[in-house]
Amino acid sequence: MDQNQFFALLGFGVVAAWIGFGFGSAVLCLLGAALFWAVAAIASGELELAEVQDRLSRQGSPHRPAPSPRTRTRVR
Repeated sequence: MDQNQFFALLGFGVVAAWIGFGFGSAVLCLLGAALFWAVAAIASGELELAEVQDRLSRQGSPHRPAPSPRTRTRVR
């Protein structure tokens, strides 16, 4: 199964849950899938919690300060 087929199956499952159980249940299915994906990624070593913490802490503060505006002076 390639990536496109997987996402097509995932989309089908979300829509089926939405129709069958309602919007709230479909969102809970997505959150549950994301949680189990994260646990599996951590267990297999594909995802490191320290890296995730570092990325989240950098979101609040920019990597580098914004450049100061340059003022142009004309030489006559």
